[in-house]
Amino acid sequence: MVDAVVIGSGPNGLVAANVLADAGWSVEVLEEQDEPGGAVRSDRGVDPAYVNDLFSSFYPLAAVSPVLAALELEREGLRWSRAPRVLAHPLPDGSCAVLEGDRAVTAEGLDGFAPGDGQSWLDLCALWDRLGDDIVASLFSPFPPVVAGTKLLARLRAAGGLRLARSLILPVRRLGEEEFAGEGGRLLLAGNALHADLAPEAAGSGGFGWLMSMLGQFHGFPVPVGGAGALTSALVRRLESRGGRVRCGQRVTEVVVRQARAVGVRTASGDAVPARRAVLADVSAPSLYGELVGAEHLPDRLLADLRRFQWDFATFKVDWALDGPVPWESPAAATAGTVHLADGVDELSRWASQIARGLIPDRPFLLLGQMTTADATRSPRGTESAWAYTHVPAHVKADAGGEGLSGAWDGAERERMADRVEEQVERYAPGFRTRVRSRRVLAPPTLQAADRNLHHGAINGGTAALHQQAVFRPVPGTGRPETPVKGLYLASASAHPGGGVHGAPGANAARAALRSTHATATALSTAQRMMSRRGRGGRA
Repeated sequence: MVDAVVIGSGPNGLVAANVLADAGWSVEVLEEQDEPGGAVRSDRGVDPAYVNDLFSSFYPLAAVSPVLAALELEREGLRWSRAPRVLAHPLPDGSCAVLEGDRAVTAEGLDGFAPGDGQSWLDLCALWDRLGDDIVASLFSPFPPVVAGTKLLARLRAAGGLRLARSLILPVRRLGEEEFAGEGGRLLLAGNALHADLAPEAAGSGGFGWLMSMLGQFHGFPVPVGGAGALTSALVRRLESRGGRVRCGQRVTEVVVRQARAVGVRTASGDAVPARRAVLADVSAPSLYGELVGAEHLPDRLLADLRRFQWDFATFKVDWALDGPVPWESPAAATAGTVHLADGVDELSRWASQIARGLIPDRPFLLLGQMTTADATRSPRGTESAWAYTHVPAHVKADAGGEGLSGAWDGAERERMADRVEEQVERYAPGFRTRVRSRRVLAPPTLQAADRNLHHGAINGGTAALHQQAVFRPVPGTGRPETPVKGLYLASASAHPGGGVHGAPGANAARAALRSTHATATALSTAQRMMSRRGRGGRA
């Protein structure tokens, strides 16, 4: 019998397992798929000469994560690479908003959109200089972040107090309008906000757009050398070197609960895997509470709140093996690792509105990754390993593109939507389609089949909107990894602080398990000492 069973080998599950193994626990990780990694995997399935990331690719949150830094994965061979430019947002008129590695160069480019916008950017960077470390510490701490939060509140007061807080909860459209006269700065903020499922008009999208923009400005958008799977491999090697074990092809169907405590799990094959101390679930909250744990073990209030749980947008992705670099009309886009494609903030609002109304967008906003530009090992010299993804409604009502796409995502629909994605790229890079050697299409059902946590292709474990963050994540009154079942912990992106490859939900869950076990051991030891003293007193 092991001390802990971890359900799921995504980055959060593997981080949790490593933290427990460091504390001397025996750990077994059970993974449904045939390989570990969850949404952090890569392969050569598009073309044997090209490495393509199946899901996530760029990891700005990993770059600042104290959780991952503490694991020292570089000792396991992990290396990071960055593109010459962080991010570009070209426009049809040939202009291009560019996030450079040097803040002064970024500012100079934004001045080309409107004089004075460069200084506005530098002011936002100066704000990060004052608050960034405390924001990161608060973000990755268990909720509530008492120590880090206290420091952050003190810094917020010194930096402008309520006025600054107001700016951070603004919709990103409004924040951009207040800070920048031209389109460039507004696009950098808004495009980065849309890395989550936050429309330009959503409260808090301004703060998220600023956060992601500053991470890019100060740390870049790094990628693992050799593919996203290199990060997973490093986590697995580290765990195994400490005695942990990862078993693939093991779908967990039940968390076994006895006397209100999790005592192990049962797999689809009927095997029972007992756990002496804890079960940690790197699965979505709806999956944990709606499938793996019997309703009789859960409060009615939790089950009622779970019916209000909101997923983030569904995702549609295309991977490419390209015979040459993307032929951008804007030269600045050629050396950026990440490229955003939309005609402007109004176009972003239009796109988000279509999704909110259940329409498959006619002109999809694309996040495009140029992986060979970011990491030369991904494909032969002179070629490009690339991808683009967009979002679509989880429940489709109609097709705004007029092609009759229904959301069934059968073979024909997948190919038509992939063509629509390529046509959008072609608008900014004429001749792009002539360079496509081969492609792979990942529609929402494909993504879910490859990783059960990606429900309908949702990539963040639930919406990033304010109403499902912090104490509201995954449901009101939670915000921590502990569950109503003793010894069971939620260790996925459905828990605070949410999506992104940074490992915090897994680490928070592991530390909660360690604290609980320590507290129980301390209580037992105290009780035993008291009994011993009473016994000696009775003999006297």
